[in-house]
Amino acid sequence: MLSLGKARQRFCVDFVSLSETNLTQLGHAPMLRGRMCRECGAGAPSLPVLPPVDAARPGAATRLANVSEEPTTSVEERDDELATEANEPEGIDQEALERRSAALSQVVKFGDPVLRSSASPVTDFDGELATEADRMIGLMRDAIGVGLAATQLGVLRRMLVFQVGPEAEPTVLINPEIEWRSDEELATAEEGCLSLPGVIVDVERPLHVRARGVDVHGEPFSVEASGLEARVILHEVDHLDGVLMIDRTERDQRKGALRALREGGTYAPESESAEDGDGAPSSED
Repeated sequence: MLSLGKARQRFCVDFVSLSETNLTQLGHAPMLRGRMCRECGAGAPSLPVLPPVDAARPGAATRLANVSEEPTTSVEERDDELATEANEPEGIDQEALERRSAALSQVVKFGDPVLRSSASPVTDFDGELATEADRMIGLMRDAIGVGLAATQLGVLRRMLVFQVGPEAEPTVLINPEIEWRSDEELATAEEGCLSLPGVIVDVERPLHVRARGVDVHGEPFSVEASGLEARVILHEVDHLDGVLMIDRTERDQRKGALRALREGGTYAPESESAEDGDGAPSSED
């Protein structure tokens, strides 16, 4: 489960919440918008059409048939809440907080060996699997998250769920494989994870991906995703391979995050204005 903080891309594309509500432990944004880049004054290129899905593969289906062709531009300044960890999300009632706390108590935390283990492929597609998928979706929602991998619950099955945005349908992806990623188009943003409480780091990931897998009935399908949804899928697939977000950040941030995890503290990268030391207010204020 993620948090998008200030984006630091190689080109002018990043994302911002259209909502005032944090949807994960770390303020992950489900609704996106863009702006013109302040540095170069130009809009980012249009999102590319992903390479075609292999139509000859039996049973293959694409959940998102097309990627938007509208230009995507870099974001406006975001509120502080998107760049800092929320110990308790604001604007939700006590009952929701209690459900969230109960869900978080079932999430495996950093230091448990299961988070460094590779999950095994799912081979039995029965009622038990469907029940487990429903449980994962429920915990993801109760935790106010947008994604969850089975390994985060101590289950070494290659299964993940995600739901980017309250209006989106939750997706269960079993035995996922990343078929294609936009290695030439990358985006850097702050991420957080419920298994690494109190920690935020910058992570660079491909802006577009296509993943394939099967549903709870064993039927194959394919997912084409961009931006936030692509980041969520890649983050959760990493979990299934025993890879954590701190493995994908720069060395100094990894050291700071590990120190915070050992000491029970918090860590987040400094804003650019703080690094410059010019006394200017943070761009995320």
